Amino acid sequence: MLSLALTALTSLPGCSGDTSEAPSEAATTDPLSGLDIQTSKAAEISDAPVGEAPGRIVLPPEARVAVTAPFPGAAVRVFVVEGQAVRRGQALALVRAPQTVQIRGELARARSQLGVAQARADRLKQLADEGIIARARSEEAQAELAQARASLAEQQRLASLGGTGPDGTMTLRAPIGGKVAHVGVDAGGPVDGMEAPFVIEGTGSYQVELQLSEALARKVSPGMPIEVEVATREGAEPIMVGGQILTVSPSIDPATRSVLARASIGAAPGIVAGRNVRVTLKGTAGQTGIAIPASAVTRINGSDSVFVKKGDGFELRTVTVATIGGGQVIISEGLKAGEVVATSSVAELKAMTAE
Repeated sequence: MLSLALTALTSLPGCSGDTSEAPSEAATTDPLSGLDIQTSKAAEISDAPVGEAPGRIVLPPEARVAVTAPFPGAAVRVFVVEGQAVRRGQALALVRAPQTVQIRGELARARSQLGVAQARADRLKQLADEGIIARARSEEAQAELAQARASLAEQQRLASLGGTGPDGTMTLRAPIGGKVAHVGVDAGGPVDGMEAPFVIEGTGSYQVELQLSEALARKVSPGMPIEVEVATREGAEPIMVGGQILTVSPSIDPATRSVLARASIGAAPGIVAGRNVRVTLKGTAGQTGIAIPASAVTRINGSDSVFVKKGDGFELRTVTVATIGGGQVIISEGLKAGEVVATSSVAELKAMTAE
């Protein structure tokens, strides 16, 4: 550790005195004698955050839902555009499909066959109960009735799949509420079952992809609370959105040399998929940290450092910064509560360490 000598000043700035008096020998040799160094005492705080990490807001995997057509056809009308908000069940497009006409015909036949099967089953059951015919014939009619009911249910399901109409059209509807992320069809264009003409993104919840340093990743675990600072509009105070860690990767990404993690957060103004954010990892309840003014921290040789008062001098010390915000820095390692750090003339002290 590097120490710098500091001679105690015998007068405060602004005090009157004999300016003609020659400076003392110590004042002329002490490199800190001309610096007005302000100091602050490091204070311990409870529920200190573990650290900060960059993140990117993304949608959960289940938030994107593709809307497909059950039968091939041609788009007659398209009712929405990309980015439009839709509610669940809202019509997206009207599609004409020849197969829907066939399905409605099959549905009508299935209803008719069910009526015939029902009447025959009822008549044979009565005859069997009176002993006029064998019970087996009644049971056979009941089996045919069950088959007719199954056929009708199948045709009703096919008809309801696309909301088929009597004119051979079907309506594609939004399966969830959210925003239209993709429109892949135009009026008059083809629609088939192999490619989704619409994709809907739910907007009720979001996730954050984080990049953690190897040292920070060792302190993070699923369930740990987080906070994301989000700017709502220009000039307005940012809001804090809470969430929690979902997963932490067990390996290091070779491309970024960081550990990937994912956290869940709720919807709030300013939350947009794709936005880059800073994430504060809150840690566990009762975790302590050391708070000092942000002006006390400087970067030296690629590390966060502070100048700690030692006797009549200052000692350069490397620290680990957990978070920075509101003019305050939370230190997780390298500093103890009660130690005094320089908060002004830090640039001058830094320059002296390089000499």
